[in-house]
Amino acid sequence: MNLKQIAKDAAKTLQSYLTYQALRTVLAQLDETNPPLAIWLHNFSAGKVQDGERYIEELFREKPDLALRIMTVREHIAEEVTDFLPEMVRAGIQQANMEQRRQHLERITQLSLFEPTPETDSNSDNISG
Repeated sequence: MNLKQIAKDAAKTLQSYLTYQALRTVLAQLDETNPPLAIWLHNFSAGKVQDGERYIEELFREKPDLALRIMTVREHIAEEVTDFLPEMVRAGIQQANMEQRRQHLERITQLSLFEPTPETDSNSDNISG
């Protein structure tokens, strides 16, 4: 397990997600101030935001001012969330793991209650006989 590569991949995924969130913020602003530009940006962005950096590169070629705006908003969002993000991720994973284990235990416990075991089959024969 290469932890450094896992961290790099996670950071890239988070970076793309923050790009998506910045796009949503800019689209909401443009909906109020410049609806035709909001429509253009929405159409341009469709299906392109999975790779945030490639999306920004493409947007720079078309509308550099929008690319800069999205980058600025993305940076602001990153500054706001990165302080508490590591603890939230750890706590979220711990909570989700505990819930998954609980549900699994409930399922296997319910299955064992309804499936007769060889011991209960032989006991029921002894009781009726």
